[in-house]
Amino acid sequence: MAATEDVPAFFKNMGSGSPKPRQKFCGMFCPVEGSSDNKTLDFDSLSTSRSPQPGGGVIEKQKDISRPKVEIRYSTGKEALQNFNDESDRLLIKGAKIVNDDQSFCADIYMEDGLIKQIGENLIVPGGVKTIDAHGRMLMPGGIDVHTRFQMPDRGMTAADDFYQGTRAALAGGTTMIIDHVVPEPGATLLSSFEQWRQWADSKSCCDYSLHVDVTEWHKGIQEEMETLIKDHGVNSFLVYLAYKDIFQLTDSQVYEVFSTIRDLGAIAQVHAENGDIIAEEQQRILSLGITGPEGHVLSRPEEVEAEAVNRSVTIANQTNCPLYITKVMSKSAADVIAMARKKGTVVYGEPITASLGTDGSHYWSKNWAKAAAYVTSPPLSPDPTTPDYLNSLLSCGDLQVTGSGHCTFNTAQRAVGKDDFSLIPEGTNGTEERMSLIWDKCVVTGKMDENQFVAVTSTNAAKIFNLYPRKGRIAVGSDADLVLWDPDITKIISAKSHNSAVEYNIFEGLEVRGGPLVVISQGKIVLEEGTLHTTEGSGRYIPRKPFPDYVYKRIKARSRLAELRGVPRGLYDGPVCEVSVTPKTMTPASSAKTSPAKQPSQPVRNLHQSGFSLSGAQVDDNIPRRNTQRIVAPPGGRANITSLG
Repeated sequence: MAATEDVPAFFKNMGSGSPKPRQKFCGMFCPVEGSSDNKTLDFDSLSTSRSPQPGGGVIEKQKDISRPKVEIRYSTGKEALQNFNDESDRLLIKGAKIVNDDQSFCADIYMEDGLIKQIGENLIVPGGVKTIDAHGRMLMPGGIDVHTRFQMPDRGMTAADDFYQGTRAALAGGTTMIIDHVVPEPGATLLSSFEQWRQWADSKSCCDYSLHVDVTEWHKGIQEEMETLIKDHGVNSFLVYLAYKDIFQLTDSQVYEVFSTIRDLGAIAQVHAENGDIIAEEQQRILSLGITGPEGHVLSRPEEVEAEAVNRSVTIANQTNCPLYITKVMSKSAADVIAMARKKGTVVYGEPITASLGTDGSHYWSKNWAKAAAYVTSPPLSPDPTTPDYLNSLLSCGDLQVTGSGHCTFNTAQRAVGKDDFSLIPEGTNGTEERMSLIWDKCVVTGKMDENQFVAVTSTNAAKIFNLYPRKGRIAVGSDADLVLWDPDITKIISAKSHNSAVEYNIFEGLEVRGGPLVVISQGKIVLEEGTLHTTEGSGRYIPRKPFPDYVYKRIKARSRLAELRGVPRGLYDGPVCEVSVTPKTMTPASSAKTSPAKQPSQPVRNLHQSGFSLSGAQVDDNIPRRNTQRIVAPPGGRANITSLG
């Protein structure tokens, strides 16, 4: 153990140098027997010279630092026997720098039964307590990944990472809660799909989770199901698609109705923002040019179609006074639309994902088809290599507010379904394990944001938007004991050979990032220590969310009061009214890929040399009775000029 002189002054009375912990025993306080025994986590052994463990996490290398090692001490002797049959989990972290979104301070923290019970110095705690000596390292709320798609079905296939594999990867990266998307398959109801996702997640998830529900069609029955999901099942967010024509895409009028319903129910409207009509046309055009590889995916989805759809979503949200949340912000122009809308007062939030913050779309042109296909996601990664840095800057200054991973992985054999047609490649990338380290490296290490802002964009803002705060996203008495002991100095080289995902490619392959979790605590239990995961399949809990989150709806309610419409009081008009005839508009079938305007049968052409007029005296309309005069109610120039037409 390091000498006392190496410990900062304000920690000399904490951690291993403090008096032995005390417990209330036999009516008095006495030292805990065996509490001085300790187990040391040798984080210095995690170096590049050490060969990676099979099935381990990201390849890591620890820089030499003067700070003492993190220590975990287990109770022994009488206290261990006394609590042998006690099912409660008791954990004490000493000498930590607690980091919330609004402040950082040094304190000890005591957890029991999955909740934070005490925060302070020299805490008096019961016996049988497992102790972690943090030695001044940062202790943060566990990350909340607001966008995952684990175990997602796609045309008879299922995403490679199920809820067990996916949540293990999340915990390995410091994320202790995920919010997954329920995607109803054709013909399935929202409620039945929700129950299916619950069944999958309850049996496999290793961490707490919640669920968004995607609205893929619209009718009266869907509205009733949304009400049931909110009132009885704790769902407060619904996603609509402006893309995937003829599959998930809703019309603007349907989106307007969905937003109005969501506002009345107190939920959050999420949007997958791309112009599906333009994409469908572009896909056909690019395929007709013989371009079938993954590069066709990004060519058919230019940046403008994302920005246009974001702008359209903002417009509809403004008209319905509905809070808006844009998922998977992938391009500069889409982010700019969100930033501009927020400056004008729109209640809108932007969610960049790990992929858009950490890499770009140049990989779509890789000669290796399997590698290029691994990057296929929608909206696509921008080919502009400056995009990640730009999005990180907007995230740091508050123009973008939350981060997800969009984690939805498919292996190469699954993606090969689209080997001859890029539009058939299953979409999605990895990112739940890499999310927090990548944001720390891109934003905090570069000085764009501080540790408190990091907590905000990785957990707290999401907790506030989706009404999980302060249960999640905060270190406070009464909050869930989901915590991450963070080391800003550890470096990692991301590799598919060692990640916790069931796919052959990692889109961040070879990227070195600084900052990562040393210890991860979920539900008051240590699930990651010394690079080793200790997870239990099915231990994750479903976390319901109430509607009308204050963080969002305080502004919506204020805008609603100000935006109340009133007519202008005026007298009745009693002047002349012109008589008009309304001719019904002839409905023509919409053009599609199967029946384009260019292929429509030509209409017969009128012979302009033929006429119905004759000089012989007999006319074609002689059989139609005529009126002697016709009165014009409001003739041009006024009544003084012309009053009748004979």
